[in-house]
Amino acid sequence: MANARGGSSGPDVGLLYDINGLAKDAPGWFDRTMEFVGEYGIVLGLCVLMVCAWWSLRRGPDAAGGVAALLWAPLAAGIALLVNVPIRGFVRRPRPFLEHQGLDVLVRGKTDFSFVSDHATLTMALGVGLFVAHRKFGLVGIGLAFLEGFCRVFMGVHYPTDVVGGLALGTAVVLLLAPLAMMALTPVVGVVAGSRAGWLVRSRRARVAVADGAESVVVRQARHRDNGLAA
Repeated sequence: MANARGGSSGPDVGLLYDINGLAKDAPGWFDRTMEFVGEYGIVLGLCVLMVCAWWSLRRGPDAAGGVAALLWAPLAAGIALLVNVPIRGFVRRPRPFLEHQGLDVLVRGKTDFSFVSDHATLTMALGVGLFVAHRKFGLVGIGLAFLEGFCRVFMGVHYPTDVVGGLALGTAVVLLLAPLAMMALTPVVGVVAGSRAGWLVRSRRARVAVADGAESVVVRQARHRDNGLAA
C-alpha cells in the first residue's frame, strides 16, 4: 500500500516516522548530540565498559575464565558483523530515507543496505558478551545496545525492524557460539596467565592469592603424609 509520505506503509514505517519525528521537534544541539552518540558515542562507551570489566575480572577468583569470556565479546561482535554481510546482500533493503519522504536524516552519506543494522548488531554482541563475562557491566552494555537501536531510528537511517534484526543477530551469535569459544579461549588465556604477561589476566593480588592457595594445598598434603607415616 502506498504511503502519502512515499514508500510502503505499515507499523514499521509508522514507528519510524514517530521516532524520527522527535528529531524534527528537538533543538539542533540535541540532534547533534544524538548523531554523535548513535554513530560513535555508544560504541566508545562499550569499549570503556570492556576495560572496566577487564580490570574487575582480573582481580577475581576465576580471572582466567572471566577474561576468556570477556575476550569472546569483541570476537563475537566481529563474527556477527561478518554474518550480516550476506544477510544484507540477500535482503537488499534500501535505507528508509531513500523510500520515504519527510524524514529528518541526521547522518548523510549512507548508501549501503539497511537490514540489518550493523550498529545494533555490534553493540548488542558486545553487550551480551559483556553479560556472559560480568553481569553488572553486561546489563549496562545491553542497555546501551537498546539505546543504540533507538538512536539509529531517531537519526533516520534505519527502520525499527532493522534494529530488531541487529539486536537478535548479535545476541544469537554470542550465545550460540559461546560454548565452543570458551573451549578454545580458556586454555589460551590460562597459558598467558602463567607467562610474563600474566598481569593481563590476573592482578598482582590475585596472583599472590593463587600462589598462597597452592602453597596451602602443598602444606596440607605434607601434613597428611606425615600423619599417615606416624600412624
